[in-house]
Amino acid sequence: MNYSTFFRLLHVSLGFACTTFGLPSFALAETESHASIDLTTSAAGYFAIGVFVLAYALVMSEEVTHLRKSKPVIFAAGIIWGAIALAYPHGQAEVVENAFRHNLMEYAELMLFLLVAMTYINALDERLVFVAIRSWLVRKAFTYRQLFWITGILSFFISSLADNLTTALLMCAVVLAVGAHSPKFVNISCINIVVAANAGGAFCPFGDITTLMVWQKGILGFFDFFQLFVPAMVNFLVPAAFMHYAIPRISPPPSSEIVRMKTGAKRILGLFLLTICTAVGIHNFLHLPPVLGMMTGFAYLGFFGHYLNRKHTHSSTYSQGEIGDVTPFDVFQKVARAEWDTLLFFYGVVMCVGGLGQIGYMALTSHVLYTQWGPTFANISIGLLSAIIDNIPIMFAVLTMHPDISEGQWLLVTLTAGVGGSLLSIGSAAGVALMGQAKGVYTFFSHLKWTPAIAVGYAASILVHMWINARTF
Repeated sequence: MNYSTFFRLLHVSLGFACTTFGLPSFALAETESHASIDLTTSAAGYFAIGVFVLAYALVMSEEVTHLRKSKPVIFAAGIIWGAIALAYPHGQAEVVENAFRHNLMEYAELMLFLLVAMTYINALDERLVFVAIRSWLVRKAFTYRQLFWITGILSFFISSLADNLTTALLMCAVVLAVGAHSPKFVNISCINIVVAANAGGAFCPFGDITTLMVWQKGILGFFDFFQLFVPAMVNFLVPAAFMHYAIPRISPPPSSEIVRMKTGAKRILGLFLLTICTAVGIHNFLHLPPVLGMMTGFAYLGFFGHYLNRKHTHSSTYSQGEIGDVTPFDVFQKVARAEWDTLLFFYGVVMCVGGLGQIGYMALTSHVLYTQWGPTFANISIGLLSAIIDNIPIMFAVLTMHPDISEGQWLLVTLTAGVGGSLLSIGSAAGVALMGQAKGVYTFFSHLKWTPAIAVGYAASILVHMWINARTF
């Protein structure tokens, strides 16, 4: 289709900067594209983009308006799909309905997967696992420099299983506890934690929603992601090496606080690992969606919770020599504590961009990025864009475009989308959360001061990936 220069510029700028936020209809382009209508130059198309831009502007101003980010995108999703339905001829209403249902099913699969992971994290938190780790680190009387590296390394590895937000909050609690007398240490350590948590999530399918999406889509195998371990480590180590010399050499005041985990904490951690193995096994050997394994793992936790409750009821007959108290456990309370605002925001983004994909913007954006720009430049640019826009909708957009690129390029965009958010404090959930947790100490501008060092790590990780994984390109 021929577009005027004006329309091309408009589509590229809005399509890349706005439709990158969402999830058009994945396989829909392959199964029902013959029935879709191109609405990219229609009033409905421009209206849909306008609605989404406005909704995302409200999302980005959440700190000012105190409006939960899920609300505007859920509302925008309804408006966008309504506009699409009105724009289609009455005789093709079923096409729109099928497209919506397809996007809804894609969301449901990811939502259930994440819900189980969040439930396990909440269960571990309730059993005081993370508080016990923090207490242990504080008691060991490490120097500030040692704590800088310990919290960074722990952030890198913990975030490969837990989400980067939970990991960053845990490690930030540690540095706040020991760095009360050194704001400079807290500031630099928070930056290091954000970089490490984002990097650690890039080399494991469970480490970030973006890697999870790529794995569940079947584009990369479970163990393929571990090819990014060295590049991700480089992304963390390079800026950390620069920041190392800015950390004070003194030691924080000692602490004698002791926190013991509740009964069942270690077994819940073991069940979480078993759940991950179940999900991987079901996907690799039975060729079923990983969410089936995760939901099976949810049952593991449910049965164990029932056991803990029975043990609590009859606690007088049990030995009190176990670590922690035998306290009741309700798995559904852990479900209730899941980050529902995030999950519902996820729904809004998926459906909004699903609508934009149905309109036809993804096909145009894919052509510009991966045909005209080239995959390497496009994937690096996508990583830079994730410093401003959340990496989840960006990866959704790439998956929706489904470009014909090599395994190495898929690994590259997975890496850049995961670590690009470290360039700015607002580029990831971890950074935004730590600005609130360490308010006044870790700020946007204090992070910006170290952006050049983080950018060096970003570039180095890309070069390392292109070198050690050259065979995959």
